[in-house]
Amino acid sequence: MRILLTGHQGYIGAVLARMLSAAKYDVVGLDAGFFAQHRFVGEGAKIPSLYADLRDVVAKDLDGFDAVVHLAALSNDPLGDLNPELTYEINYHATMHLAALARDAGVGRFLFSSSCSMYGAAGSEMLDESAPFNPVTPYAESKVLVERELKALASPNFSPVFLRNTTAYGVSPFMRFDVVLNNLVAWAYTTSRILIHSDGTPWRPLIHIEDICRAFIAALNAPKEAIHNQAFNVGITEENFQVRDLAEIVRETVPDCQIEYLASGGPDPRSYRVNFGKIRERLPGFQPEWNARRGAKELHAACQLAQLNFEDFDGPRFKRIVQIRKFLAAGLLDSQLRWTKVVPTGGSPVAARSWTAN
Repeated sequence: MRILLTGHQGYIGAVLARMLSAAKYDVVGLDAGFFAQHRFVGEGAKIPSLYADLRDVVAKDLDGFDAVVHLAALSNDPLGDLNPELTYEINYHATMHLAALARDAGVGRFLFSSSCSMYGAAGSEMLDESAPFNPVTPYAESKVLVERELKALASPNFSPVFLRNTTAYGVSPFMRFDVVLNNLVAWAYTTSRILIHSDGTPWRPLIHIEDICRAFIAALNAPKEAIHNQAFNVGITEENFQVRDLAEIVRETVPDCQIEYLASGGPDPRSYRVNFGKIRERLPGFQPEWNARRGAKELHAACQLAQLNFEDFDGPRFKRIVQIRKFLAAGLLDSQLRWTKVVPTGGSPVAARSWTAN
């Protein structure tokens, strides 16, 4: 199976590229290169790569692929709030353009990296895939729009699949410390404080990035009738946590740290619990291996290995919104988030639309 993996130099994409390569898939990456120059620990897979803005993909880019795994997006709520119109342009319109090109090119399977954040302000009720959407951010709204329109593209020869990931955690070569468990561990390691920005009551379902990758691989391998035009919550039902519970896990993992609640913190409207029975039943190839407690230990060990300090943790290297603002201030990106010069890939700079062999 020949696979186009968008966002292969992102937080999840770097791990998925490695796992797909290890499983002997013929995988090609596509990425804008926003976050590729800062590595944490470990290496990503060396795969053929097209450095291009998602908005600039053309028909020939889809020739010869059996499946598209689409991860590329402005990837979190603060980044989406930077410019909501750009969030819709990239996450929604560019995704639909890519999907239409894939369908017309004869790509049989289109795996869309969706999000349980679409359920939004849902409180403590347990939600399955039939739950109503209640997005509270441009990022989540963009996922709702794509799911609704991508469903309409389904045909006997084109199978969209909607993998609604929960909140990710875990170690990646292109690390993020702006997701909850990663953030709490990094605060604890670099400051001996576990800083809670809410009142600790919001619910978050969590899943390790390797287990997200296992879900995508299971969807690639599944019979068409099991996945055709279907949505799957990606996670583990037992791994629904309140933020205060995660703080306790981190306190037990990182020595000599204390939990602190910001005085300005209050209830976060982004609170939801999710049921993951469907993916376990319909995709038996999905066999998750991680839990939050084990993940906290992995994160702590990686912080030690990288000798992470507070300046790196709190700076642009591992926080998406801070990195983008840095590029904007330096004039490397224009106001439409397009490169003005070159893509800094971590090795030799390459043009904003070019191929590399690996």
